[in-house]
Amino acid sequence: MEHSVVVRTIVPIFLLMGFGYLAKRTGLMRVGDERVLNTYVYYFALPAFFIVDLSKIEFHANNLRFAIAGIIPIITIVAVYLVLALLLKIRKDMLSLLIVSTVFGSLAFFGIPFMIFAFPNPETELLSVLSAASISVVSVAVSLVVLEFSLMKDPTPLAAVMHLLRKLPRNPLLISIMAGVILSVSRVSIPFPLFRSLHMLGSTTSTVALFLLGSFLGGRTYRNVWLACGLSLLRIVVLPLITLAAAVLFGIGGLERAILVLMNSMPVAVSLIVLSDRYDFHRETIASLVLISSVGAAIHLNLWLWFVNR
Repeated sequence: MEHSVVVRTIVPIFLLMGFGYLAKRTGLMRVGDERVLNTYVYYFALPAFFIVDLSKIEFHANNLRFAIAGIIPIITIVAVYLVLALLLKIRKDMLSLLIVSTVFGSLAFFGIPFMIFAFPNPETELLSVLSAASISVVSVAVSLVVLEFSLMKDPTPLAAVMHLLRKLPRNPLLISIMAGVILSVSRVSIPFPLFRSLHMLGSTTSTVALFLLGSFLGGRTYRNVWLACGLSLLRIVVLPLITLAAAVLFGIGGLERAILVLMNSMPVAVSLIVLSDRYDFHRETIASLVLISSVGAAIHLNLWLWFVNR
C-alpha cells in the first residue's frame, strides 16, 4: 500500500482524535463536556451536512442501485441474526447487542472524512454522503428500534408499534435525510443565505466529530474487552464481505464499490456510547467496542482500501 495513502487517511483522523483525547485527559474538558459537542454535531452540524449535500444529488437509476446495494447487507445480517436467535434460542439481550454493534457504524463521523482523504475528487463527497445517508436511514432506525425494545417489558405488538412511531420521526438524522432527499427530488433550491449557513454548519461536522470521538474515549472504563473484540469482527470483517458480495451482485465496481465496502467496515459509531448511557445498555462493553474498532481502524480500513483497489 502506498505510504501517501496511509498518511492521507489515517494521520489526519488520528491527530484530531488525539487532540480530543488529550483535552479530556488533561482536564481541559471535564466529564460531561463532550455531551455539548455531541449535541452540536447530532442536532445541528450533521443534519445540515446531510441536507446540503443530499439536496445537490441527482437521483437516478444508478444512484438508487448504489444506495440499495449499501442497505442490503444491513438487512441481510439482521435477518441472519433473527433466524439464528430462533434456532439457537439466543437471549433477547444478546441479540440486541449483536444487532446494534454490527449495524450502527460511524459513517458520517469517521466514514465521510476517511473517504474524502482516501479518494480526493469531487465525486467522492457526494457518493459518500449518499451511501452514509441511505445506510444510516436503515441502521439508525434498526438500532433505535432495538434499543427501545430493550427497555420495554413484554409490550403488546400494537403498543410497541405506537411507541416506535412516536420516537422515530423525531430523530434529527432521519428528518434531515428525508429533507435533503425531498429537496433533491423536487428540485427546490435552498435560498442562498440559508444554504450558506447550513453549509458552514455542515463543514464543521468531520472536524468536530473526530475531536469528539477522541474526547469520548478518554477517561472511560473499558471492560469485557474480549467480547468487544469478537463483536468488532462482525462489523469490520463480516459486514464488509457481505457488502462486497452485494456490490458484485448489483454490478457495482470501481469507486462506488470501494465506497460501499469501506462504509460498511467503518468503526462502531461513537453515538452508541451516548445511547448506551441513555438506555443503560451494556455501557462498558459498548465503550470497549468503540475503542477497539476505532483504534483498529488504522489497520483494517487501509487493508480494505488496499483490497478494494485491487
